[in-house]
This record gives sequence, C-alpha cells and structure tokens, in this order.
Amino acid sequence: MRTSPTPNSPHIRGRWRRAGSAAAATFALVLAGLGTAAHASAATPAAHHKADGKVSSQAIAAAVAKAHVKYTPQCDTTPSKGFASCDALRVTSGTTAFQEEQAAKKGVEPATIKPNADSSTPTGYGPSDLQSAYGLTSAAAADGAGETIAIVDAYDDPNAESDLATYRDHYGLSECTTDNGCFKKVSQTGSTTSLPSPDSGWAGEISLDVDMASAICPNCNILLVEAKSTSMANLGTAVNEAVKLGARFVSNSYGGSESSSDTSFDSSYFNHPGVAITVSSGDDAYGVEYPAASKYVTAVGGTALSKASSSRGWSEKVWFQTNSDGSVSGPGSGCSSYDAKPSWQTDTGCGKRTVADVSAVADPATGVSVYDTYGADGTGWNTYGGTSASAPIIAGVYALGGTPGSSDYPAQYPYNAAGTSALNDVTSGNNGTCSTSYFCTAKSGYDGPTGWGTPQGLAAFTG
Repeated sequence: MRTSPTPNSPHIRGRWRRAGSAAAATFALVLAGLGTAAHASAATPAAHHKADGKVSSQAIAAAVAKAHVKYTPQCDTTPSKGFASCDALRVTSGTTAFQEEQAAKKGVEPATIKPNADSSTPTGYGPSDLQSAYGLTSAAAADGAGETIAIVDAYDDPNAESDLATYRDHYGLSECTTDNGCFKKVSQTGSTTSLPSPDSGWAGEISLDVDMASAICPNCNILLVEAKSTSMANLGTAVNEAVKLGARFVSNSYGGSESSSDTSFDSSYFNHPGVAITVSSGDDAYGVEYPAASKYVTAVGGTALSKASSSRGWSEKVWFQTNSDGSVSGPGSGCSSYDAKPSWQTDTGCGKRTVADVSAVADPATGVSVYDTYGADGTGWNTYGGTSASAPIIAGVYALGGTPGSSDYPAQYPYNAAGTSALNDVTSGNNGTCSTSYFCTAKSGYDGPTGWGTPQGLAAFTG
C-alpha cells in the first residue's frame, strides 16, 4: 500500500533495484518537504544481522523506531501545505517511511528497488550505448556546444561535481567543471554559496540526472539548480531560476498526485516559451502525475531497452515489473483530470492532457551506469533505472537539436514528426490495465506509456 503525495509535495522520481539482492544495509527515511533526513546507522549492530548477511527484521524495527521517535512530530497524515505526509514519500533507491514501518510491524524486510551496485565497475549502459540506441552518435560528437541543460532537483549533493568528473573521465568525455565554465551548481535563488542542506536520497537522483545529460550531450554545459525542499513552490522556483539563468533545456525527475492547483502551477512555473522542459511521467505504472501532466512540458515515459539483431541494433518495449511486495513499477500514463489538452495533441480518448509524449530507457533491468559517492547507495558505480533516467536523456536530445524558437513550446516538436522515422515506435508491452486501451498499452502510433516513441536522431526534437 502506498499513499499518494500531497499536491504540493512532489516525490523523487527514480526507482531502481539491486540485482540479486533484497538486503538493505542502510535505510534512508527522507521526509519530503522537511529538509531533514533521518538515517538509521549503516553500522547496524552485529547481533541484528543474519548469517546470510541480510539485515534482520529486528534491525529494521529498531531503525524505524529510532527515526520515528525523532521525526514523527514533524510530519503527519494531514500535513501542512508544502509538506509530504509521513507515508507519502518514495526516495531514491529507498522506501517510504510508511513501507519501513509496515515491514517492521510484520517482521519482514521492506520491499525496495535497489541499484545493481558494483562500486568498481560500470554494469549498465554508457554514453556510446545510449547514443547508438537513439541514433545520436554523430550528433553527440558535433552538436550541443554552447547549450545549457538545467537539472532541477531538491537539496544539495556535495559530491555532484567530483562524481560527474569521474563519470565523464571513465567514458572519455571532456572535462565539465566549475573552473572551465561547463558545470555550475546554484540554489533556487541562484546563489552559488548558500545551498540547501545535503541529502543522500536526492544525491543519487542528482548523479543520475547530470550523468544522463552528459551521456547524451557531452558538449553541453550543465546547470544544477537545487531547491531547498520538495514543495512544488520551491521546485517550481528552481525551474524559473534555471530559465532566468539562461537554460533553454530543463529536466525534472520528480512528481506528485494531480490536484486542482495544477493549472495555477502551470502558469507560475512551467509556461516558458522557447524552453524545452522535460518531466518524468512516474514510476508507479498506470496513472497520471504532475508536473508531467502540465500542457507546457514534454512528459517522458519509460521503456526496457535491449540489444537486438535488427538493423537498428536495439529493441524496446514498455517497462513494467511486479515487485516483491506485489506492487508494480512502470512509467506513468493516462488522461489528466485537470490540465487542458494542448492544441497539438489530437488523440480522441481523452478530453484533457494525455501522458506521455515520448519515452526512453527506464527499466532498471536494462538500466544506465551512474557514478555516485554521496547517495543512499553511494558506493561508486551503480546501475539505475526509472523515468528519472528518461527525462534527462530526452532533455539532452532536445539540446543536441539546438535552441528552440523563442515562441515555441518544444513539447509540440515530436507531434510534428509523429509517424515518421524520426521516432522509434514502441508497440509492445503495457503498464497496467485500463478501460481505454491506449492509455496503458503500447500500440502502433501514439500510446500513453511511450507517447510517440523514442528518439531516432534529432528530427523529432527540433523546431
């Protein structure tokens, strides 16, 4: 069971797993909107470890109890505006506080999707794989110089620049540092010195985002804008700051439940003509989340990407998986309850905004390599997934395509190229069940889980 976040408190978008392991050595109970992380000690007493190395239910219960004693007064099931309830948050590579608590009561280990971690060796797809899969090899080598991709996340990752340097060095990408002007980290107010408090849950997300932007557009500059909390007001302010600082490509890997406030959020934070704003569609499978539902953004769904013997050399289907606790993961999709349909979207089954628009790899089982030393799984190299990966990938593709027209809404660009060879049409798989088939099931042409498909070159992402 999972309770949806409050409308003002988006949750982190990335979910992933550690292949072959259900062990959870550290529990990051990060309370969204509170600006505070409650961490059980990574050095759990030896008496609480089983012979097989897994953490015992007693250790889980002790960790949960310790965290709840300290933090329960600061959160509630009916939270103040701008804060997440205790049982609402899903953090990067972790579980919700609610899931931890329920697992402890049952005397079992909490279900979680963890990275496939090998601290010394990358095991997921790297830049050359992603560029090959999406027809970007030549473009990535030649384009993107002078463009800036902004990454909007919450809280600070103190190791963001050094971890990015390791990622880029390993894959032979040019240096991207503060010193050479390629990398810049600021708060939601634009300050380079007064940054939010560090958070290990969001640090993994930040590493994923900046690495994927680098993988797709190695010549692009990267602007990391860190909101002081996960409220929509603060994340939205960070989006506005990114645009103010000159970014024409802004990636967002977070989301929350829809609400009647979304249309006002649209006008306050996401209505930026001339800027390509990408947003993860979600990782809870069929269902719509915001800000992916905003009519001004490109909502990015997720696929499972595999090498194939076809002329393309790759194949894709909708990402969907059943987790150990019976819950499911996959890209979000469906018909918005509040946001109006943009003029360029013409599917007839939904009278309002339909999610998603396009997609890219998101399945943790066919995931991407990320280097992270500060996150909850800050061991070095990890293989990550979730639509947290697909949103910055698509932002990178837009950046390779060049600066959008000053009055354009780049979310329209894939629709201009719909049905052409500029997109890989994903026609198999689903992300759940629904009464209107294409909302949750891939088919020829447009569908909810993958939109019009995945990039095949730049033509679908230029004006």
